Amino acid sequence: MTTHDLSNRTAVVTGAASGIGAATAVALARSGAKVVLLARRADRLAELAAGITAEGGQALPFAADVTRDFDTAPIRDAFGRVDMVVNAAGVMLVNPFTDSRTDEWARMLDTNLAGLLRVTDTFRPDLVEAAQEGPADLVNVSSIGAHLTLPTFAVYSATKAAVTHLSANLRTELGPLGVRVTNVEPGVVDTELSQHIDNPELVAQLPAVFAGVQPLSAEEVADAIGYITSLPRNVNLPQVVIQPTSQF
Repeated sequence: MTTHDLSNRTAVVTGAASGIGAATAVALARSGAKVVLLARRADRLAELAAGITAEGGQALPFAADVTRDFDTAPIRDAFGRVDMVVNAAGVMLVNPFTDSRTDEWARMLDTNLAGLLRVTDTFRPDLVEAAQEGPADLVNVSSIGAHLTLPTFAVYSATKAAVTHLSANLRTELGPLGVRVTNVEPGVVDTELSQHIDNPELVAQLPAVFAGVQPLSAEEVADAIGYITSLPRNVNLPQVVIQPTSQF
């Protein structure tokens, strides 16, 4: 994994218990940032924090649910002001729309969209203040699913399309205040997202849907995020699509 210069930066990474979130936390810590690991699974966070610390990095495990309000005082007490937020928390629940899985719709809306809004708003004052002195970054992890039309993916894709559009609009408000906003849209990535699907028939079909595609690793997406946030403060990559060479 490539390292970048992120010394003196403090990042909050949501979804840090696994996948892109966990890999991003490691990448940022290896590049010198202090990293707050925010997710629900406290045991996973403790293990990840221990690994980062063993490598000489700084990490704070912070068990919280992005769909609920949470107290940020422990974060600021430990690491001070935050100047980077990576919204990587997300769930992918796919079923035919005609199945009326309102439970899944609510969970995806609450996590993928409302949770992202909540976290962004919570740390927005920090980012705006930090931007007056140095780089400040808001990175939202969307998906190329935001642009695709696939059966059973309607609601998931809708939440990601909302994140993509939200990111573009947030840039019009936060950019003039010095905060860089980047929307990252990964293609097929080897993470546990597919394990969220509770329809055995659909799970069995996934290999055929992505036949011939060598997935990205979470670390490869994390490396891109490390690069994006290490750029000079006057350089903003607002939209980054990263996908396997073999995916069309």
